[in-house]
Amino acid sequence: MELLQLQYFLAVARLEHMTEAARSLHVTQSSLSKTIQRLEEDLGVPLFDRTGRKLRLNAFGSSFLRRAERALFELEQGKQELSDLSNPEHGTIELAVTNASTLPDILREFRKKHPHTQFHVQMLTTQEMVTLLHRGEVDFCLSSPPVQGDDIECRIVFMDPILVAVPPGHRLAKQSTVLLTELEEEWFVGVKRGYRTRDIVDSVCASAGFAPKYVYEGNEPTRLSALVEAGIGIAFIPSTARNSREQIHYLQVEDYELVREIALLWHRSRYMSRAAREFREVVEQYFQSLSGGALDLS
Repeated sequence: MELLQLQYFLAVARLEHMTEAARSLHVTQSSLSKTIQRLEEDLGVPLFDRTGRKLRLNAFGSSFLRRAERALFELEQGKQELSDLSNPEHGTIELAVTNASTLPDILREFRKKHPHTQFHVQMLTTQEMVTLLHRGEVDFCLSSPPVQGDDIECRIVFMDPILVAVPPGHRLAKQSTVLLTELEEEWFVGVKRGYRTRDIVDSVCASAGFAPKYVYEGNEPTRLSALVEAGIGIAFIPSTARNSREQIHYLQVEDYELVREIALLWHRSRYMSRAAREFREVVEQYFQSLSGGALDLS
């Protein structure tokens, strides 16, 4: 059994399509098919059920996939450990985030200490992030909501208040707090269902006896502050996503707890380089500084 066979098998198993797997590996389809066939001959069992060009992992393949992923994971960890030992100040930290609002400040602080360390950041859905975590393909994830799993370490680093953003001249603009029921007749701009903030807001508003009326629902949380400033509607915006450059007034909800949890996640078995450990410390210190300061709503 060869390492290349395992790498090819993982690609085909994850995509369950020979043509797409060959494209992702930058090899010909015939070469990939022959490699998979040799692997099945070595193992003495078929790994896929085949229907035309479509493939589906069978019971043998599903069982072998877990072992193959673990074997390649350990080899990759060994490679990273040796790289860290030979050149600890250089390397790349792999990050995945569900929301990037706090990331620039965190990376800026870390770069001051480690100017030669590179980053690769992916903005993902929660499910995509969990998949990479289980595979051990990322060092850390910043996630809202938190994620639990046998191989996932989950540390809640911040309880992020969700604020009400209103434009200048709005009837609530001179207040610092607001009752949720005062917002029942307002028009909102927000993200679509499925985003953590939207799901929390809809649930809490339902508890207060109403459903927010949205004039805009989108996939770009950073666009909301501009829409609020333009007077299109008001918005629920997490405190960490506030835009200080916009002319917006923020209010705290007085009668209901409206917060989202931000968690730092990592794979329990993934090798953690010295730079990665120090990055974790920077993240924790950053959110501790936010927790220790008074919430400025000006």
